[in-house]
Amino acid sequence: MHVPDGFLDGPTSVATAGVAAVAVAAALRGARRELDDRTAPLAGLVAVFVFAAQMINFPVGAGTSGHLMGGVLAAVLVGPWTATLALTVVLIVQALAFADGGLTALGTNITLIAVVAVWIGYAVVRLVQSARPQSRRLIPVAAAIGALVSVPAAALAFTGLWAVGGAAPIDLGLLASTMIGWHTLIGIGEAVITFLAVSAVLGARPDIVHAARHLTQQRPLEVRTTAEASS
Repeated sequence: MHVPDGFLDGPTSVATAGVAAVAVAAALRGARRELDDRTAPLAGLVAVFVFAAQMINFPVGAGTSGHLMGGVLAAVLVGPWTATLALTVVLIVQALAFADGGLTALGTNITLIAVVAVWIGYAVVRLVQSARPQSRRLIPVAAAIGALVSVPAAALAFTGLWAVGGAAPIDLGLLASTMIGWHTLIGIGEAVITFLAVSAVLGARPDIVHAARHLTQQRPLEVRTTAEASS
């Protein structure tokens, strides 16, 4: 969903750049609470994986393209603040080095992919987890559902931006149906990839998975309680 230069008018692009700047500034502060010596390397690996996945683009009409986003995958593994930063770095590199998206549309792309997709998807993850907060098996399922929702949610947000500041004569209904329809299909693929990736990392190193941190932190307390009871 890389928006090209000139697809939205100047005021809308400036507004989304402002939203992106505020979000990144907040993420710089929030990521300090999420990252430590164990999880920092994982954040780098997640950024590399998302970068590679986003380079595979699918044309969806109306001058736009669709691709796997990786926002929920990143948020579940390293936290939503860090995910916002990681995807922002990916989008900047893509815009500067590969002309994937435009410089004037960089704020729009950050807002849609690194903010809307990450935070709406992660909110869905937390909502699904609330049904069984102590279940590790639910985490990959919650991640998959969040990923599925995040992609068409970003497409819907883009449609809203187009309604406000679209710079080309394209029917809004046609744009909405095309964007949401295609991105729902892409969301299914993203859900599968997210489920498999989260399951793999969770099985190998649950202690570094952000969405499972509350489970791994409870284990020492449980061990101490058991030891006290036996004594």
